[in-house]
Amino acid sequence: MKASKPQILLVEDDISLGQTISELLQVNNYEVKWCKNGLEAFQFLENNLPDIIVCDLMMPMMTGEELFLKIRNFRKFDQIPFIIITADMTFDNKIKQLENGVNDFINKPFKIQELILKIKNFLHYKETVVKQSQNPVSKIQIKSRKNDFFEKIDEIILKNIKSDITIEKLAKEIFVSKSTLDKKIRKFKEVNVSTYIREIRLNYAISLIEAGEGNVDTLANECGFNSTSYFSICFKSYTGLSPKKYIKQKIQGK
Repeated sequence: MKASKPQILLVEDDISLGQTISELLQVNNYEVKWCKNGLEAFQFLENNLPDIIVCDLMMPMMTGEELFLKIRNFRKFDQIPFIIITADMTFDNKIKQLENGVNDFINKPFKIQELILKIKNFLHYKETVVKQSQNPVSKIQIKSRKNDFFEKIDEIILKNIKSDITIEKLAKEIFVSKSTLDKKIRKFKEVNVSTYIREIRLNYAISLIEAGEGNVDTLANECGFNSTSYFSICFKSYTGLSPKKYIKQKIQGK
């Protein structure tokens, strides 16, 4: 069976430079996915895990720095080396990117041999050092990767718990399409987006009750419900008890 070629995600908005780099990488036996901006690259990364990312720093729609910070919110990208290409290699900018966690830099203009060698070295490191250090815990991490997506969604919902959280706003915040968001939630949580958001709100209400909150009006307001009556209906449907009975039960149980 023929071994697959390492896949490089190239993110470069300069058409001439992007085409040149892409062609030279392919000549050197790499599979290349070329995206013209950070947003396009982020959308590609929703369903793909390249072996390495080579990304321009200054781009429209989403910069290389913004892309890097976005993907580092998801553990599945932690072991993908990220190389920044930039003409702005001032000391302050370099320090900033290193503090962010970027793995390496390529200064424009550059010779392709430099990029090829850096890619080769990173891939060799992944193939040897990283694989040798893997243990049974890594299998658990792989199984839990899909949870990263929901951890990020839950974090966004909780930060905006008192606001009107729509599927449009949520999808925009995590840089996915509405249909992708809806499909993933339906697939893994078996509910639609609105129900998922409502359940997060209700679980938050339960946590407030556990912390000692006993006022139903306050609970409804703190959890982002427009009315106390609607909150009470949703709460009873979710827990089997009205908020007042749930609170009374908790008090009696103490």
